Amino acid sequence: MTALEVLDPGPLTTVQDLGRPGWAHLGVPPSGAADPSMLAEANALAGNADDAAALEATLVGATLRALVPGTVAVVGTRDHDGSYALDAGDVLETGATVGARAYIAVRGGIDVEPTLGSRSTDLLTGLGPPPLARGDRLAAGNAPANPTSHHRAARGEGPFRLLPGPRDDWFTAAALEQLLSTTWHVTTSANRIGIRLDGPPLERARNDELLSEGLVTGALQVPPNGLPILLLNDHPTTGGYPVIAVVSTRDLPRAGQLKPGDELRFALA
Repeated sequence: MTALEVLDPGPLTTVQDLGRPGWAHLGVPPSGAADPSMLAEANALAGNADDAAALEATLVGATLRALVPGTVAVVGTRDHDGSYALDAGDVLETGATVGARAYIAVRGGIDVEPTLGSRSTDLLTGLGPPPLARGDRLAAGNAPANPTSHHRAARGEGPFRLLPGPRDDWFTAAALEQLLSTTWHVTTSANRIGIRLDGPPLERARNDELLSEGLVTGALQVPPNGLPILLLNDHPTTGGYPVIAVVSTRDLPRAGQLKPGDELRFALA
């Protein structure tokens, strides 16, 4: 059932669920919501299962018109969080996000054709539906018989917890200490693929070339300029820059909310 029309997609709004893990051997990133805890909260407000496909908005949310009566839930915006019972013709402006991303769920989930088991948009490979554009019409699936009870996403604070390696031996001992003692800044080079951080360069102990090897979400990959890149959900599955450490899975939802200008620190898990 066609449920919503996109009047304004915002800077970047994509369809996301919990992603398509398990395809890295074919070069396919995991994708999925950059903040899965907030996705689950939006889905619960809409009466969906945690893994239903919803909209992930970046910095500014979409403006949507209801084409049929339905329930839409918004989580992560400055002024429009909540659950809305919309009649046909109602317009919902979701506005600016608090962190980098907000989530918009419709009762029944966003119904697009799955690719490799997921409805998620992958910005790196182009798998899944394209980012929203003005005039798009979005279909909703069937409402679940047993709605999920509402729960709020846990919001952690403090330094991002790190597991050293697998290539911390490619750096000096001072480099790891510097990684942990520095207040890093998120640059404008930040998207669903990765976030470039600004601070003092990390000193390498080795300057030879590393053969390409597997990468995971949360890896801190360090290119020759010494400034780490925090990899997010649409990251390449292999790379040739050494990874000095990996952000703990528990802190990945927070990483997905980092936006240009934010500051962050790291600590050993």
